[in-house]
Amino acid sequence: MSGRASASPLPDLDSPARIRAFIEAFYARVLADERLAPIFLDVAAIDLAKHLPIICSYWEKLILGADGYRRHTMNIHRALNARQTLEPGDFERWLALFRTTLDEGYSGPHAERARRVAGHIAHNMQVALVP
Repeated sequence: MSGRASASPLPDLDSPARIRAFIEAFYARVLADERLAPIFLDVAAIDLAKHLPIICSYWEKLILGADGYRRHTMNIHRALNARQTLEPGDFERWLALFRTTLDEGYSGPHAERARRVAGHIAHNMQVALVP
């Protein structure tokens, strides 16, 4: 034995408050990212104060099974892609930032579900949008 106390486990994404904290941290990275920031800020013209509750609702549905989110995300991204063609690297970078944010702050079954779902989302968006 090393004699060191084990580090306390990271929290899981098991509540709306934790999902919101995660999404805020993730989007701080996205909006500071050299590759993704122009897509979100210039092309999509995202107003994070307005959009953050919608994004949180989306992830609460995907992770916790909440039923508040009612939009069709693929159509939203098709419209964005019509304004600027998205590339495979855009989805790869989004997923890398998502996973890094997750790895640094969260663990547990809900965090793992978020990891799997994000991988599916990035893959499905890329297949649907990238020629």
